[in-house]
Amino acid sequence: MKRIVWLAGLVALAAVGAAAFIWSGAYNIAADEPHWKLTESVLENLRERSIETRLGEISVPDLDDESLIRAGAGNYDAMCAECHLEPGEDRSELSAGLYPAPPDLVREGVHDPAEAFWIIKHGIKMTGMPAWGKSMDDGSIWGMVAFLRHMPGMTGARYDQLVESSGGHSHGASEEHQDHDD
Repeated sequence: MKRIVWLAGLVALAAVGAAAFIWSGAYNIAADEPHWKLTESVLENLRERSIETRLGEISVPDLDDESLIRAGAGNYDAMCAECHLEPGEDRSELSAGLYPAPPDLVREGVHDPAEAFWIIKHGIKMTGMPAWGKSMDDGSIWGMVAFLRHMPGMTGARYDQLVESSGGHSHGASEEHQDHDD
């Protein structure tokens, strides 16, 4: 019984301490001030584990399909380039002020297509990454993933060519959201 009382007391003390910390405003939430290393580590692990747990059985289509890549180029240019950059850019006015900094997809591309699909579709809280699945169909999201896989090393001229030939920004044939691969 004493153990339970001690444990309950420790939990209550931790809750009071956490509430006092939050109420004090000691943690600087400003986007121009980096997280503490411990906070950054916890958030990074939380993000990675959360995404990995939710990937499920996402079925990856043929990401080498030129029409899919081209369609993805138009959507990327309209919706992503301002934060994740275009070939030849080191930063944009918007990307310079975001924390955490968005990945430089021109140089990094995507390593796991299913993970990229999930992130684009569902977004990531408190990062500026929106949930595009609220307004785009899965086919359009896969187009962006296909494009991202081919973007590392892409020249500005090739980027412009793909964007110009893409038909522009499109959410899919129906222009309505459809749930398929969660």
